[in-house]
Amino acid sequence: MKFLVTVKEVTDYEAKIRLKPDGSGIEMDGVEFKLNPFDENAIEEALRLQEKHGGEVVLVSIGNENVTTRIRTGLAMGADRGILVAADDAALDGDLVARTLAKVYEREQPTLVILGKQAVDGDSNQAGQLLAEYLGLPQATFASKIELDSDGSAATVTREVDGGLETIKVTLPAVVTADLRLNEPRYASLPGIMKAKRKPIDQLSLSELGLDSTLKVKTVKLEYPAERKAGVKVDSVDALVDKLQNEAKVL
Repeated sequence: MKFLVTVKEVTDYEAKIRLKPDGSGIEMDGVEFKLNPFDENAIEEALRLQEKHGGEVVLVSIGNENVTTRIRTGLAMGADRGILVAADDAALDGDLVARTLAKVYEREQPTLVILGKQAVDGDSNQAGQLLAEYLGLPQATFASKIELDSDGSAATVTREVDGGLETIKVTLPAVVTADLRLNEPRYASLPGIMKAKRKPIDQLSLSELGLDSTLKVKTVKLEYPAERKAGVKVDSVDALVDKLQNEAKVL
């Protein structure tokens, strides 16, 4: 079996983000970067499936040379090799990411593609669904449990949905997106970190993959959310209901 897992570098979700004065993007000076948390779950799950069923875990990322640090993190956890598709992260949208991953899929022919359900910077939650559509593959999003049949023909996936949990069975190959409750990602060991330095990372370009890099989504401007108003005390139930109806518009 072969497991293809996505890796994305994101801004530290605990950091205070500052916008550029013209609202054209995020001010990157002094910003810390990390591996997308949902992708950590995806890597961990691929490693667990590999330990149970055998095979190879391949990591793929799209971005600049700095992203190799995040790929090395996954390799240190235990993945076998990596692929970096060189691109300017500012010149990507969910559709181009999905089309790029589709080309990598065609080259690698994995049994299962596992993505983080979303990236915590853009929070678009699009790439996995678009990838499955472009490839014509079954998909199972928001996975909190994945079990493969012994013959590798299908996967049973428990999904987190609004009403609780849903269990579906998809034939393989398929696309699955990982939720946080799927597992607890392991820490890289010192031997794993040392081994990761010697593991291969192949580099490709969008042109090598025959991709048109024209974006379908253009970010025009970013703005800070409106500041929350301070709460007030009311002296009666009637006053509370009035504010909920006429100010909060929730009744």
